[in-house]
Amino acid sequence: MPEGEDLERLAATGATLAIHLSVRNLSFVRRALEPHYGPKCPVVVAIRVGWPDEAFIEGTLADIAAKVRAAKVTRTALILAGPALAAQGFEDSALYSADHVHVLRPGKKAKAKAVRTTDP
Repeated sequence: MPEGEDLERLAATGATLAIHLSVRNLSFVRRALEPHYGPKCPVVVAIRVGWPDEAFIEGTLADIAAKVRAAKVTRTALILAGPALAAQGFEDSALYSADHVHVLRPGKKAKAKAVRTTDP
């Protein structure tokens, strides 16, 4: 990794991290993250995302390596780790809801007004 962008320094921010090319190094990942997040920090290993055989293994820093090893995952995986993966009690985003109005999806009033202005 580039100087100043080591995993320990990134973990110190408390952010949820997406870690590429490290599924075979989960012991290292655990050692780097655990001092900042703790052993119960949620982790998801996303395998072959977008492929017909995609899979997700959920665990914690303490147990994810054993789960990944048991599933015989050795490549084509992304590790997501951080407290946001366990967040609860919040309202889901309405950005893509059909009822959500924004500049590219005007509401009924804006559509009705547009129709009236084009009538003769």
